[in-house]
Amino acid sequence: MTDAPRPEVRLNPEVRLNPDGLAETLTRIFRASGGTEEEARIIGKNLVAANLAGHDSHGVVRTQRYCDWVADGKVFFGRSITPIVDAPAFALLEANLGFGQTIGIEAVKIGLEKAREQGVSVIALRNSGHLGRIGEWAERACAEGFVSIHFVNAYKSRLVAPFGSAERAMGTNPVAIGMPVEGGDFVLDFATSTVAEGKVLVAKRGGKPLPDGALVGPDGGLTTDPDVLYGNIQRGELPNPSKGPGAITAMGLHKGSGLAMACEMLAGALTGSGTCGPGYEFHNGMLSIYIDPARMDDGHDWATAAKQYVDFAHGLRPRDPDAPVLTPGDPERARRADRTANGLPLPTEAWDSILAAGEKLGLDRDELAAKALM
Repeated sequence: MTDAPRPEVRLNPEVRLNPDGLAETLTRIFRASGGTEEEARIIGKNLVAANLAGHDSHGVVRTQRYCDWVADGKVFFGRSITPIVDAPAFALLEANLGFGQTIGIEAVKIGLEKAREQGVSVIALRNSGHLGRIGEWAERACAEGFVSIHFVNAYKSRLVAPFGSAERAMGTNPVAIGMPVEGGDFVLDFATSTVAEGKVLVAKRGGKPLPDGALVGPDGGLTTDPDVLYGNIQRGELPNPSKGPGAITAMGLHKGSGLAMACEMLAGALTGSGTCGPGYEFHNGMLSIYIDPARMDDGHDWATAAKQYVDFAHGLRPRDPDAPVLTPGDPERARRADRTANGLPLPTEAWDSILAAGEKLGLDRDELAAKALM
């Protein structure tokens, strides 16, 4: 008589987390990592907000990496902006390798103050820690009634192959454009690569697979294997995108590649933050333009024109009757509503990396988990 085969035990591929509880968990972790209660809370809420908007690549999956950067002296709590050039309508700001979540708030505030006075402002920010989801800065400007445009690069963060290349020469270099619109702001926020590096990290952590052609191997062949970017990772090792032999591809062939290079010029060279090059370091540069649309209005009623155009787009016949036409900002609002009501989904491997980061800092794993689990 033989024993009956045991049923296969499979772990749940994802957990559902309470957004407020998860923000509290992250606050405790960043507080233990060296931040003040206020700064730790700002960082934690920012990362959770990215996940709520559906931008998981710029959200809580980065917790362990942030803590490691602090330990390695690559980013610092308690830093603020130093003005280098301060003119009525423009400024050059030194971020001093402070956390981008707090530095970004400062930079937006300065840009909006100048635009209120002058009608428009240009803000060059250099040497910032990771600025997170750039769409948040456009959303903040929209909330104050301002149009904004943001170009971002990452110093020496070679991740993306230019069009026609099998080698890295650019960052994922996001662009964000925000325009206030009654009923739902227009917020366009995208990486100039096929996918953000964080999405490769999410896929590596057991999350959503990558789209076809997202990565290129050293032989020039297209692939979706995250190991092309990270190399072979040992269990418990933090994936490092500088160690793989391949690269992320640029979006939109030569057009996306050209836009990514423009980000290197505008956010890196023009600001003094530095462009991509040999070696691997990381800080963000950002060039932002803020416009007071009321100062541009001679009676043509820009706000009505903007809303009418968005409404026109929404009213077009969809290709799929079950999938309405969406405009930039719609997907984020829909995901935010769903995830706020039903919990924030996270791959179990990514959740484990967050708990491991807290455990490494001396926090109790079960207490951290209890705060966030639904």
